[in-house]
Amino acid sequence: MTKGPVDPIAEYRRAEKAQRRLGKNAKCKCGETRPEVLSRLSGGYICEKCARKKIGRSEFDRHHPAGKSNCRLTIPIPANDHRARLSVEQYSWPPRTLQNRGRSPLLAVAACVRGFLDTVTYLMDGLLGWIPSTLEELDDKLTDLLGRQWWNRLSSQAPRSKR
Repeated sequence: MTKGPVDPIAEYRRAEKAQRRLGKNAKCKCGETRPEVLSRLSGGYICEKCARKKIGRSEFDRHHPAGKSNCRLTIPIPANDHRARLSVEQYSWPPRTLQNRGRSPLLAVAACVRGFLDTVTYLMDGLLGWIPSTLEELDDKLTDLLGRQWWNRLSSQAPRSKR
């Protein structure tokens, strides 16, 4: 998947500015460390999710996957992920696509495709991203317990490598 033209200098500047605003080792009590969602408190830092929870507000934002200028559709996304992930992804889009000031239908379609790709990637990471490392850890543990080629001891139905 190609993401299209990205301005790495602008991305770096945004990340640096957020980090400078907070200083090093900034962290919310919940463990959140992404600078895009952290604010200073007198006793440390607080993330957007915890700040909202503290005052009884929703911990979710209504995200416009294609950008507000291109489509009215919104989806609920955890506030921290919205600010630190999906909005940051949109900042890397060509500004004329995200803003679409002339209301071009082609730019709106481009934004819909970009938004879909960003959202699906976000969902894949959240739903499936933990699985490879978990399987690798399980393989290590089974190898320690049952030895190399542990699968031969468990079942003749285990998947066979093509190598």
